[in-house]
Amino acid sequence: MALVRFTDRLTKFLMVFGAIWAFALCFFILADIIFRAMNMPISGTKEIVANSVVIIVFMQVGYAVRSQSMLRADFLVAALPHGAQKALLILAYVLGGLLFFFLLKAGIKPALRSFANGEFDGEGALRVPVWPARFAILLGGGLAGVNYLLLCIVEIFGLRIERMNL
Repeated sequence: MALVRFTDRLTKFLMVFGAIWAFALCFFILADIIFRAMNMPISGTKEIVANSVVIIVFMQVGYAVRSQSMLRADFLVAALPHGAQKALLILAYVLGGLLFFFLLKAGIKPALRSFANGEFDGEGALRVPVWPARFAILLGGGLAGVNYLLLCIVEIFGLRIERMNL
């Protein structure tokens, strides 16, 4: 399925991008700690870190969904018959997809408004644009919703797709 291959590639790319961003952010935070010890803090660290965490999470949420790594407590479900387990899994995929599609729908206007108005976070020497984080929510949430929908279709029709691994 071409759609599955495309979403898998995009999902992996965004996951790696988020991981690299997180790795770089660690060094940025370390530099701020070192400079604070010398009484020369880096301006805007709080704003950069806050927006970066949002971007990192939403760049990686699609991978968590597609690799079926989202947190789940299936100790009660395991006691149910196979048919009930399958029905609950499909329901969970549908609800997860709906959640992320609602997030996508709700975030479109704020993202466009943020970009059009040049919304910034922080005051003073460094102001961090907010629109990249808002668009990361749209991209990551939309991809997570698509991945939930794909998993739901696979489960309903009993299709075989490879489990996503790095």
